[in-house]
Amino acid sequence: MLVLTDSRIALESLENRKKHAYLIEKIRKKVTELERNNWKIEFSWIRAHAGHYGNELADQPAREAASNNDITECYKRIPKSEVLNELNKFSVTKWQTEWDITTKGAITKSFSPIQQKG
Repeated sequence: MLVLTDSRIALESLENRKKHAYLIEKIRKKVTELERNNWKIEFSWIRAHAGHYGNELADQPAREAASNNDITECYKRIPKSEVLNELNKFSVTKWQTEWDITTKGAITKSFSPIQQKG
């Protein structure tokens, strides 16, 4: 069975055994299950929006879901990278707030390349 996708990231993630994202692991488990039943699964990349019937067919419900505000969120898992990104932003904001309000370290502040917001 040949599985075609326009997502290079998905293909790279499937090939990289260090990637353990939830959906990637779910795909790997399904492929392993199918291969145990003598299926041969191959993945291949195709250009998006190039008139491939199956790809266009798959894109249609995705476009509808993306533009529909009435759909409740059905996938609640957040990628680890997104959590780390948000924590990083929060930490930087908190640090900057502390930096701005502290009365100590005036000499350090005068030499610091960090932009003072106050």
